[in-house]
Amino acid sequence: MSHPYQYVVLRYVPRVDRGECVNVGVVVHSQSAGVLRCVWHVDDDRARALAPEADLDALRAALEAVGTMCERPPADVDAALTTQGKRFGWLSAPRSTVLQPGPVHGGSTADPEAEAERLLERLVR
Repeated sequence: MSHPYQYVVLRYVPRVDRGECVNVGVVVHSQSAGVLRCVWHVDDDRARALAPEADLDALRAALEAVGTMCERPPADVDAALTTQGKRFGWLSAPRSTVLQPGPVHGGSTADPEAEAERLLERLVR
């Protein structure tokens, strides 16, 4: 069975005013498969090429927070974000921070969990 899914690439934008970025993660959502998953990888050399002073520990903490939001809504999160679809909408909303989602893309796959890893390999590593 094939499941439709949506995904966004997470981008590290160390200087928002310059708009330069490096891909660091992917968030995949498939309502029909009940999947909302974040996978990520920070290439220190790529990130430091854009910003030698980059706080990569803070970037990793932000990516871990996205992963937590995908797994379950934290207790202090607004009740409006209790479903996976609403959390994906919130995570994929444009923002002007150092960790930004790219445009929403879609596809179809038999295994949305594995698709997250495939997209990470193709778009981030």
